[in-house]
Amino acid sequence: MARAGAPRVEGRFVNGAGPIQRASLEFVPFMLRRAWSSIVARPVGARLVQFDRGGMMHNPSVTWIGHSTFLVRMDGMTFLTDPVFSERASPVSFAGPRRAVVPGVPMEALPPVDFVTLSHDHYDHTDLESVRALAERGAVFVVPLEMGELVESVGGKAIELDWWQSIALGNVRIHCVPAQHFSGRSLTDAGKRLWAGWVVEGPTRRFYHAGDTGYFAGFAEIGKRFGKIDLAAIPIGAYAPSSIMRPVHLDPEEAVQAALDVRATRVIGMHFGTFELTDEPMGEPPWRFHSAARGAGMAADRAWTLNVGETRRW
Repeated sequence: MARAGAPRVEGRFVNGAGPIQRASLEFVPFMLRRAWSSIVARPVGARLVQFDRGGMMHNPSVTWIGHSTFLVRMDGMTFLTDPVFSERASPVSFAGPRRAVVPGVPMEALPPVDFVTLSHDHYDHTDLESVRALAERGAVFVVPLEMGELVESVGGKAIELDWWQSIALGNVRIHCVPAQHFSGRSLTDAGKRLWAGWVVEGPTRRFYHAGDTGYFAGFAEIGKRFGKIDLAAIPIGAYAPSSIMRPVHLDPEEAVQAALDVRATRVIGMHFGTFELTDEPMGEPPWRFHSAARGAGMAADRAWTLNVGETRRW
């Protein structure tokens, strides 16, 4: 991870360890199962609670809106991560993964947002209708390289960063950090846009949003460079079958190890309970995550999963 930025091969981004290799023979039946699941009855998602309008403005606080979307308050700034408020994580309204639980805070109930981070271009992380609505409210978007055109296509303002680059906004500095994943919104644009995680660093707090990622040496490098992360939001779902998913998604046990690697004081699980993306039962990631955290010697107040709509102070 000593490179100054993300590597490219023939004009397309690749991970620090090189191109991802996944089990191709299992991919077609997996996609058929996913297509079928998008048209059958909606699965039972994470528990929804009534959001606390006053609580989510506490400084610092974090509110889980669902999937990888958090409303974060820290050091006097308010920001959103990977905002997806649409019914489906899909380019079309009639197919693709459908929400199992509504957003924990409706778009119209959000407070003013200073900025938004986007981790990569997949539909469950970059939803253009949500981007459009937030752009109309004046939010600035901080995105990995080559993602600016997506934001600008719906009227937003984007600031592009490469891995290990940063920018100051208001009271915080936003650092683009590596992830191990991939990109593409169609059959022809794989690898054309970068994927990343984000460290938001303020005078009193550091918040890390891992985006989408498999387990990789970059976690230890992030921990080494920043010294301490006060709260790390790390994905714990979308890991089955492991032959396909393991290179690009963490399982709950790997998520706990990643939290230890980045030297997180607290870790909050995400990327589960909202969209049925893979084969594991939707209720499995949280209990495996908490079990793994206990096994690693982490106290209960260090490893969190929230209800959708829940706010917690940190």
